[in-house]
Amino acid sequence: VQLQASGGGLVQAGGSLRLSCVASGIAFSIYNMAWYRQTPGKQRELVAHITPIGITNYVNSVKGRFTISRDNARATMYLQMNSLKPEDTAVYYCRTDLDANSREYWGQGTQVTVSS
Repeated sequence: VQLQASGGGLVQAGGSLRLSCVASGIAFSIYNMAWYRQTPGKQRELVAHITPIGITNYVNSVKGRFTISRDNARATMYLQMNSLKPEDTAVYYCRTDLDANSREYWGQGTQVTVSS
């Protein structure tokens, strides 16, 4: 099983990035999926969540700026991030929810840095 996150980088405040998370080795289409982020010294924070049929939820701080989506045929999840702020700077991780056997899977993380 592998979740491969990509798309991070350095961007100025107000800019945009799109993160991707490609899954392999799992039946991607049946999993709830999510993006998390973490900064040094802080707990990992749930940013956005999406169900297999595309129902979404967001942390308040990103509502209206970030959009989570998925392409089940490509086993890929996305996070479109617009109007980025310096406080969005973090390592972003993709994750599956727990499956029927209580297993979860994490991607390796991709660094997003927003300069002011």
